Amino acid sequence: MADTTMKVSAETKDRLAAVAAAHGLSLRAFLASLADQEENHLRLTRATAEFREVTQRPGIAEAFDAAFPDDAPAPRDAARRAA
Repeated sequence: MADTTMKVSAETKDRLAAVAAAHGLSLRAFLASLADQEENHLRLTRATAEFREVTQRPGIAEAFDAAFPDDAPAPRDAARRAA
């Protein structure tokens, strides 16, 4: 992979280098890891929003429970009696 140069303030570079060192990483490895984490966070945020939208559709929860009956939650009344 080809290298490139980024311009950041000396203070920012020093702060990033200190955090990288605290994790036992080079600044290059730390920035790559940080990019990976942020990309994963963005994907998870989008997936969570989609999941919430889909599960709000009428009948989805019931269809899921019917497809996976062993994983369906106990009815509320039964749960209260068991407690």
